[in-house]
Amino acid sequence: MPPFLWEQHCCLPLVPSARIADLARYPRGSYLSVNVGYSPHTTEDSLKLTRQYRADALADGRFRLVHSHSDIGDPETIALAFDLEDSGPLGGDLDNVALFYEYGVRSMLPTYNSANAAGCGCLDTQDTGLTAYGRDLVRMLNEVGMFVDGSHCSARTGLDLATHTQVPMIYSHSNFAALWEHPRNITDEQAKACAATGGVIGINGVGIFLGRNGVDEGAARIEAMADHVEHGVELVGIEHIGIGSDYSFDADDFNSMLTDHPELYPESYTKWGSLQWVPPEELLGTERVPGLDEVLARRGFSADDRAAVFGGNFSRVAAQVWRD
Repeated sequence: MPPFLWEQHCCLPLVPSARIADLARYPRGSYLSVNVGYSPHTTEDSLKLTRQYRADALADGRFRLVHSHSDIGDPETIALAFDLEDSGPLGGDLDNVALFYEYGVRSMLPTYNSANAAGCGCLDTQDTGLTAYGRDLVRMLNEVGMFVDGSHCSARTGLDLATHTQVPMIYSHSNFAALWEHPRNITDEQAKACAATGGVIGINGVGIFLGRNGVDEGAARIEAMADHVEHGVELVGIEHIGIGSDYSFDADDFNSMLTDHPELYPESYTKWGSLQWVPPEELLGTERVPGLDEVLARRGFSADDRAAVFGGNFSRVAAQVWRD
């Protein structure tokens, strides 16, 4: 098992009653970025959820809320911060970026799958990229010290993010379209543009984005994650690849939402059946499924390389981007 895991994106149920204790399935010493809202949520929805997650984490005692980069790395606790999967929860007010930052949000996607005031999403048939508001959003994210995140954005929007950011951008949980042609996966051009900013691409463990979505394909999903790590390393270098597994602790609810909201999740998402994920235990390895660290070691990745992928790379860019 790697000495340090930086998980750049995972999801609890987006309700105040979510069990923060479920995050303890990750090992102590890890850093977790947990989603607190996306396109359907208002500013108050996401602020209320973030307040509840923070209160529950503090009451639990196993978690440490992240204010600065120096809050990460305590081997006795799990460092916890948050992310927004769309700019919709800003309510059109860019001053809310600073407000969410104070509540521990350290990463934001301008768009989630479909076009909004900031730009286009990965499912839009017409891709016009970032809007003027989207460019202003990037400037504000840079100023406040929050990651500019291109996951779920359209290809042109992602390229525009790389053009306009003044600090490293990221793809928190995106795989490579060159290996599996899904609209949520990014092009090699996007990856190269992200790397040119100094950024990092987090490989996810979602079956439909890996091409391994069978119920009994847990080990195959780990091997597919390793394929995407290898492709990324060959394309942009080891220093630009990380982990953002996109694990959902509310799998049943999420799969129901896929069926109930075709306007958000069209047939290109749902045609492979119910989503399957790589859970934390399988990511790190079980008796039945070798973990990603073990698979990468078998493929010839050194201990230093694996440490960079599992945590060092995202930690490095966070130290550059976040405002302590």
